[in-house]
Amino acid sequence: MAFSPLDAPLFPILDDPIFTAPQWQTLLSLCDVVIPSLTTASTGKAPHQKTVSAAQHDTAIATLTAQIKTADADQVARQYLDEHASALPAFKESFRRAFALNVPQESKNSLSLILTALNTRAGSLLLTGSSAPLQDQSFDAREKVLCNWLTSRLPQLRQVARSVILLSKKNWVLNSSIVLETIGFPRVPVYGKPAESFDFKFLQIPPGDNTEIIETDVVIVGSGCGGGVAAKNLAEAGHRVLVVEKAYHYPSSHFPMTQPNGLGHMFEMGGNAVSDDGYMAVLAGAAWGGGGTVNWGASLQTQNYVRQEWADTGLPFFTSHEFQKSLDHVCERMGVTSDIRQNFQNSVTLEGSRKLGFNAQVVPSNSGNDKEHYCGHCTLGCHTGGKQGPMASWLVDAADAGAVFVEGFQAEKVLFDTVNGKRVASGVQGVWTSRDAHLGTSGKDVRRRKVIVRAKKVIVSCGSLQSPLLLLRSGIKNPHIGRHLYLHPVLLGGAVFEQETLPWEGNCLTTVVHDFENLDGHGHGTKIENVAMVPAMFLATMPWIDGANFKRLTANLRHMAGFITLTKERDAGRVYPDPISGQPRIDYTISSFDRKHILEGLIAAAKIAYVCGAKEFYTSYRDMRPFIRSTPTPPTDTNTPDQGINDTALQAWIKEFRKKSPLNAEHGTAASAHQMGTCRMSSSPKKGVVDPDGRVWGIQGLYVADASVFPSASGVNPMVTNMAITDWTSRKLAEELSRESLRKTGTARL
Repeated sequence: MAFSPLDAPLFPILDDPIFTAPQWQTLLSLCDVVIPSLTTASTGKAPHQKTVSAAQHDTAIATLTAQIKTADADQVARQYLDEHASALPAFKESFRRAFALNVPQESKNSLSLILTALNTRAGSLLLTGSSAPLQDQSFDAREKVLCNWLTSRLPQLRQVARSVILLSKKNWVLNSSIVLETIGFPRVPVYGKPAESFDFKFLQIPPGDNTEIIETDVVIVGSGCGGGVAAKNLAEAGHRVLVVEKAYHYPSSHFPMTQPNGLGHMFEMGGNAVSDDGYMAVLAGAAWGGGGTVNWGASLQTQNYVRQEWADTGLPFFTSHEFQKSLDHVCERMGVTSDIRQNFQNSVTLEGSRKLGFNAQVVPSNSGNDKEHYCGHCTLGCHTGGKQGPMASWLVDAADAGAVFVEGFQAEKVLFDTVNGKRVASGVQGVWTSRDAHLGTSGKDVRRRKVIVRAKKVIVSCGSLQSPLLLLRSGIKNPHIGRHLYLHPVLLGGAVFEQETLPWEGNCLTTVVHDFENLDGHGHGTKIENVAMVPAMFLATMPWIDGANFKRLTANLRHMAGFITLTKERDAGRVYPDPISGQPRIDYTISSFDRKHILEGLIAAAKIAYVCGAKEFYTSYRDMRPFIRSTPTPPTDTNTPDQGINDTALQAWIKEFRKKSPLNAEHGTAASAHQMGTCRMSSSPKKGVVDPDGRVWGIQGLYVADASVFPSASGVNPMVTNMAITDWTSRKLAEELSRESLRKTGTARL
């Protein structure tokens, strides 16, 4: 059913050009190496053109025309090959937005210094081997420079090369209409009927110069999977609840958003968060409803060995019946179901696992028993309302029970009083920013006002990247705050099939393979799952050899299936505030121990794809060549036995891949969609940040309710675990508030 979502333009950024004109010229000349125009020698050669043979060009046109299958397919194919990065005005603007809003100042300074040096004879000679400024060098020379930088002895050059390649791939796919036309990615899902979402009402702060004071029983900072559950339980228990959220609410009439707007509005740091070493892309929800608005609906309960691991740290709740009751309760509320229509790539995982004897299962989905929910665009917002994340369930229940909501609220710090010599949380201070005159967030006519929320209890539900930073800004001293950051690191695999797969159609993640989840005997290992095939997110992780190869790979997306190796890692990192911007900085490098497990997951994914007929298999590890099948599928000679995964070419590829173990962390593009553990629950303040009831150690009235309280990585998609823990802690808090109210009432009567 065709429909047109309402637009959600991004808010404007400052006019700061970030770089000088010569610096931009140099930077864009590198971007054009990553995404060049492909031409033949006979047509001349501009600085943005990569020369290929006439035969290669003709073959590419013919292949693309056959894939595109429209009346103007030949014209589209030629436009696709001709397009180069700097030709797109939005390409440069995406770079500028990322650098203005999300890139640490030290990284901008480092890149600026290198770009300036490349515009001098001495600097260019030192960095490129030629005295000519980089942008004046030939295409082939610039391509050689960029490839050499990837393996340079200077870490700054390696970082620049990786960043330019990653951002060029991502921003090209984000902003090129011809890319989307070539691969056939539709603006809206083919399946599903749009439905109206709940009409949330938000408190509007009146104009004024003084600080606005609001009073409530409980203030919850964050509206995600933890905050939403807490809001429902506390409001239904009769307590006054105020939920404050830094993001803005967009109803389902705006969904799915375009790729640039979806990332900009609904993800932390506009979807540009990366680890300090530059090798881990971190996707964290920052929307009304938190990660539950942009996740893929996977609703797996915490496994027994993880519950036991956590119980063994002095937290017996996790092996209690009460925890199971909470797991079941949250699943019931969201209509979690395994009665799911599988799309192509999830069917491949199930069927390939069956053929190999792997233990694969259907991943239940929180689709509210909506059997028609068949949407692969949910990362950009669910237009049918079938996905029962907080925006469609918990927050609706909270609203019905009388909870009050504030959007556009940036929490600065938790406030405290001293009562009988003890530190007691008494509220939250922050800045509220209104929408513009058109109820959007892109206009200049917005109002800002300082706000203090006075509350009996404060619940921090900002997520594992932001919750520890709020605690630190509030002056809370605990060495565990921000530590123990688990990311479920993944590398990605892309299998290419002969037939069209249209991998963005259907539910994103509905299967999982368990065989490799306990590779060390202590619960550390990897699960094989499928991935949402939103083009910019997936293709940005795929390997770049040169521009011609990447354009070929991009055009094949309509024939692909995507895999991830979701790893329960042993070794953690940390999150800390940027000293200038205050934004989250992520200190995390996948250890060699955990990289070995990721490798085994990728090999297993390749086997699954192979036995289902894949003709190519790519990984997000650039040092590993893709596997290219040399024999037809199935074999044309019926007298030749099908060797399956014993195929000598596949085994040689696997052997070559294993020789690289443990994978070099610098040579892979890893990703994380799960962040956990930075305010971990513990049996004593010497071991963590919050107690078994979710209360911050040493402070009365302050709680944390999100995945940051996990004692370690959950090993499964964390939504249900997060909700279940919060269900338990918020119910206990509701009872505590009721008891306190009764005590005060009794005292007043006396």
